[in-house]
Amino acid sequence: MGLIKEFKEFAVKGNAFDLAVGVIIGAAFGKIVSSIVTDLLMPPIGLLFGGVNFADLKIILKQAVIDNSGKVISSPVSINIGNFIQVSVDFIIIAFVLFLVIKGMNRFLKKKEEEKPPFKVEPPRQEVLLEEIRDILKEKK
Repeated sequence: MGLIKEFKEFAVKGNAFDLAVGVIIGAAFGKIVSSIVTDLLMPPIGLLFGGVNFADLKIILKQAVIDNSGKVISSPVSINIGNFIQVSVDFIIIAFVLFLVIKGMNRFLKKKEEEKPPFKVEPPRQEVLLEEIRDILKEKK
């Protein structure tokens, strides 16, 4: 029963909900970045490199086997370099944006900590009186 109770506390505290929201937003953000890279960034970059379509960049290890009627018997085996390049650019953009977000959050949290006045605890009244008595006795000597 202890494990179930501990899990309930974990789930109710909001940690699981925060994690779920983060995963969902992260997945949506990843799709947006993938679209930006695939649809907006890679075509002009490919144009700069002589009209290369990165999605078509492959190293063919084994050609497709096609019979006389045009039916594919076995698919080609290839290393998809273009796809790797696009995924790498996706990762770099996502990592950079997350870096900026975390840097901004840290700056914001640091400012909040600086704005917070230091918490000063007043000593009990008896200690204050004893200190005053001590100081008066020192002055008399």
